[in-house]
Amino acid sequence: MARKNKANLQRLFEQNRQWIKSVTSEDPQYFSRLVDQQNPEYLWIGCSDSRVPANQIVGLKPGEVFVHRNIANIVVHTDFNVLSVIQFAIDRLKVKHIIVVGHYGCSGIAAAMNNTKIGIADNWIRHIKDVHDKHHHELQLIENEEKRLDRLCELNVIEQVINIGQTNIVQDAWAKGQKITIHGCIYSLKDGLLKDLDTSIANASELIQRHRAQLAG
Repeated sequence: MARKNKANLQRLFEQNRQWIKSVTSEDPQYFSRLVDQQNPEYLWIGCSDSRVPANQIVGLKPGEVFVHRNIANIVVHTDFNVLSVIQFAIDRLKVKHIIVVGHYGCSGIAAAMNNTKIGIADNWIRHIKDVHDKHHHELQLIENEEKRLDRLCELNVIEQVINIGQTNIVQDAWAKGQKITIHGCIYSLKDGLLKDLDTSIANASELIQRHRAQLAG
């Protein structure tokens, strides 16, 4: 069993060597330049789903986007992991844009919507159930289950945009005049398209307006 596991890893090491040859044949200075380069304008907060790779989707090179991923792209005010990423991105990297990126057909959101038991992750996706409960009236009007799931995926992104804007990290940065815009987007696995959910927030007053609209909706 140990030999088999080692063989599986060996394949990754071999592919790594092939990748290095491919990259350096096209750009001999690739790694020497990368060592001194981490100056991203974007913080990407996305889902852990292996089919949603941040850099490839938007055609950005390593060093051009700072990435945090978790199940269902959730931002919780008690999660010091995501809060630490946001603070580092804002205070040290000086990113100008924070992008929450969900994707249609998210299995974490589907589990929350269908009350599917997963295990310890049930505690995490409880936050999605809160989003579902908040927008229950709108969702129950959607008869098609796939479309209902897609809408919940969108609503979850919108709620996380608001959550980010409500953090003291972002609030303090805005108060100091730092230019940071929070965006919400959703990705389709079916065609690869990234859709803007038109929920961008660039200051505290826009956050208040967006939050009021969500409560009213």
